Formats: sequence, C-alpha cells, structure tokens
Amino acid sequence: MPQPLNIADRLRISAQIVPNQRAVVFPACRDHRGRVAWTHISFAELDADVDRMARGLISLGVRPGHRLVLMVRPSIEFIALVFAVFRTGAVCVLIDPGMGRGSLLKCLDETEPDGFIAVPLVHLIRTLMPWRYRNARININTGNRRLVPWLESLTSLLNRTTDSTPLPQTLATDPAAIIFTSGSTGPPKGVVFEHGMFNAQVDLIRNFYQISQGETDLPGFPLFALFNLAMQVTTVIPEMDPTRPAAVDPLKILEGLESQLATQAYGSPAMWNRVGRFCEQSGHRLQRLNRILSAGAPVPLHVLRRMTSVLRPDADIFTPYGATECLPVASIGGRRILTETAALSAGGRGTCVGQVFPGVEVRIIRSVETVIATIDQAEILPDGEIGEIIVRSPAATREYFRRPAATAAAKIRDGDTFWHRMGDVGFLDDQQRLWFCGRKAHVVQTSSGPMYSVCCEAVFDEHPRVYRSALIGYGSGDGDGDVPVIIVEPEHGQFPDSPAAAAEFRNELLALGAQNPLTASIRQLLFHRSFPVDTRHNVKINREQLRLWATQQL
Repeated sequence: MPQPLNIADRLRISAQIVPNQRAVVFPACRDHRGRVAWTHISFAELDADVDRMARGLISLGVRPGHRLVLMVRPSIEFIALVFAVFRTGAVCVLIDPGMGRGSLLKCLDETEPDGFIAVPLVHLIRTLMPWRYRNARININTGNRRLVPWLESLTSLLNRTTDSTPLPQTLATDPAAIIFTSGSTGPPKGVVFEHGMFNAQVDLIRNFYQISQGETDLPGFPLFALFNLAMQVTTVIPEMDPTRPAAVDPLKILEGLESQLATQAYGSPAMWNRVGRFCEQSGHRLQRLNRILSAGAPVPLHVLRRMTSVLRPDADIFTPYGATECLPVASIGGRRILTETAALSAGGRGTCVGQVFPGVEVRIIRSVETVIATIDQAEILPDGEIGEIIVRSPAATREYFRRPAATAAAKIRDGDTFWHRMGDVGFLDDQQRLWFCGRKAHVVQTSSGPMYSVCCEAVFDEHPRVYRSALIGYGSGDGDGDVPVIIVEPEHGQFPDSPAAAAEFRNELLALGAQNPLTASIRQLLFHRSFPVDTRHNVKINREQLRLWATQQL
C-alpha cells in the first residue's frame, strides 16, 4: 500500500535539524559601485513561510489535485511557493518559459490549470484570453500589485490565515508536479512526478555524490534547489538568466561561488563552457568547490579539460546521465573520462556516462519502433552491443500527463514494476559502464546499416577548428536508406571566409572521417555558423531544424 509522504516534509525535517542555517541566498541588488547585496532566509524561516503560504492557498480554495501553474522568476519566493503548493496536496505545473510562445500556450492548454501563481505580465496576458483558461479561478500575483490590483498578492496570501488551517496528508503515489520536457527532441510533454519519486531522487543524488549537511550549492537550473533543501544544503541562486545559460556572465557565476563559499555547483555544459574559457584565459582557479555537476547533454571534452584544470586535484566535474522522466541513471567523473574513456570516444565508441546508480537498473534491448507492452516482449542484448537503453528506478516517472499513447510507447510493464524507455541508444561494456551513442530518433539508417550520431560526430570533433558537429540523414529518394551528412560548426573565428578556404577545410574533415570505418562513407559536409539548440540547456542540437536547413543547401 502507498505510504503517507509529502516531499515538502523534507524541508520541515531540515528546519528541525538546522533551523538557523541559511536555506537560500539571493542576489538582491547592486550598489552604485556594482557591489552585490545578498539576502537570505534560514531553514526555519523558509519552512514557516511555506506553511503560511500553503494555509493561505487552502483558504483560497486550493485542494489536493488542483493544478497550479507557477511562473515566477528564480528567487526565494519561487522556492517557497513550490514547496507551499506541494504542502497543499495540489500539483505544481512548471513550464520552461524559454520554449517559445506557441509551445508554452499548447502546454498550458493541455494542462487546463485551476490557477496561476505568476508575475504580473503572465496575468495580463492571461486576462487578454479569457476564453482560454476558464477553470483558472485561483490566481495570485507575485510582483508589483499596482499592475494587477484585483488579484491576491503574495503579501496578502501570507497574512490571510492562521496556524489552525489544517494541511492535507498526501501519499507517496500522489502527483506532486507536472514538469514539461524541453521539446528539443519532439513536442514538449508533461511529465507527472509523484511525491515518492522526488523523495527517491533526493536520496539517490545525496548518497551517490556523498553530499553532506551544511554544504553550499550554486545551481544554474532553479529546480535543483529543491533537492538541496531536502539535504540541509544551502542554495545560492546565481545572477543569470536560467533560460540562456550559454550567455551567462562568468564573472557573476564566479562571484556567487566565491563570495558564498560554495562547495558544489550545477550547470549545463553551455554554462561551464563559458566559465571554463574565462578561467583558462584569466588563470582563475576554483579552490573551494568539491564537485561540479553538468547535465542536459554530453559534456564536450574541452569543457571537461578546462574545468578539471581549475579545480583542486581531489575535486571533479561529474556528468550525471538521465532525462526529465528518469533522473539520475548513471554518472562518471571528468577526470576518469579524460584518463580512461576519452580516447575511445574520440575513435567513435560513444560517450561513457559511467556507472549506474545503486538502486537503479539498466538493460539494453533490441531497438524497435513499436510499443513494448511487457518486458518478455523485449529482446535483451549482450554486453557490448548497441541497442535501446531502458531503466527501472524508484525515481522513474510513471506517465505523461493526458498522453496515454506517449506513456504506452515509453513504458514497459514488468510485473508490479515498469521500465522506462530512455529514447537513447547505447551499450553496457564488460565493466558494466553505460555508454551513450545518441538519441534513437537521430540514428541515420543508411544502405550499409545504422550510423549513430554521437559516435560519428566525435570523429570530426577531434579537428582543432571544429566546435561541434551534427550527423543527419538526407533522403536519397531511391528507397535504399538515407545519405549521411555531417554538419560542422567551426570554433569562433574559424568559419571559412571564401569558397577556397571552405573547400580546403572540407577536404581536411572528409580525410579525417575517411580514416575511421564508422565515418568513411560520409561524403557530404556542410558548414553552419551557429547550430539551433534547445532553450533549457542551450546545448542540445535541434537536428530537425538542421535537417530542413541542410535539405535547402543540398
């Protein structure tokens, strides 16, 4: 039977263990000389605020199961409101605002929210479309009250109730949040998180990385702050736009890390690319950090080299592998990659994502396009053979919101449990390390067999003038498989400036590819100034857009 559980209880426990420790630190403003002023809230204060917000929401009519869209900028209030919604038993809906207006509205339409907790601009836009969100009767303004004076404000929410308002009891299997995928490899889908799944994520991450009570973390992705509060770890909110990590100001990240004595930091590969390049050029070192985490896409070797060079010898940059639907799955340290697996990756073996987390199971099955209803319908492949990656984990999500077909396609029943199909291809080696070879949807089916994106791209990425590359399939029209095409984004300042320079660069790259059996068949190569990437991490390549562009070029 499901056990009583609410993930917000982890904050209450933290407040009891370390009541006076700083829970969240936020850069409030800068003075006339550009010096930052930090504000903070303790665990005890944050837990008290969450309680008041939750009771205020209940007094407004929020009930378990209600879906509340939260669109608030990263701040102490954002974190408090997420936990307050959890504590009411309602479902917190989180949508990346950087995914674009069209996708954002589709996600909201699909959710049919019961209310919005948002900045004034969101409420103003919402009121211009009164026919769209008729069920949204519980709406709270978190910004300037004068812009939407008819709405409940955050201040009035905190003051509208007393401790006598009862809080509901939730179960581990009750939904806690709907978090939408980034949409970088297909339409954004709402992933339903249960309280027990969040709880399992916290324990898996804390135990694997040996994160200790009293540490300080600077997360470049706002939701990772939620894990910290459950571990008695202080969160430093960085001064950055979380939807544009590739444009981050390295000085502001370093300022946050060093002024707040951070021991851990999380960010996308695009963010660490910016920070690492700055540190390399300036000679800056990060002596206090114990670990850096980077995820969202494979972390380039040049990022790992730069970041490990600025850390202490006993510190490392880790690259956890997973997905919105199932995180974490596996992890490996940058130092191990550079000394043990980088040479194999450069030769086209794939990206080693490391050892599987204790308590998580991984299998490789024969890749098929059809639904696999039960595990006995899947063909399990031996070690070393590339196939589709499936995962069974206490942190794996059970379903997509109101998408039964997508849920059926992504889940495989196994008795009372299930396996999640990651949508990736890879293999397990003889040391039971997991290797990632690319997205299943990005495999190019040629007349001579499948070509895997990550494996092939690594060969061309070894050229010193190449920043990154992308493999796509170009329809030949003869029904005999696609023609493989490699698209190259040169390093900054290295884009060929004439037809002759382009021809010389192209010949160098094709000669490099010809030396490897994996890429010897590639004869088509294009140069692109700046790849289209996802909005969440600024690093996942939008190959669908690239394919359309390449079709026009070819």
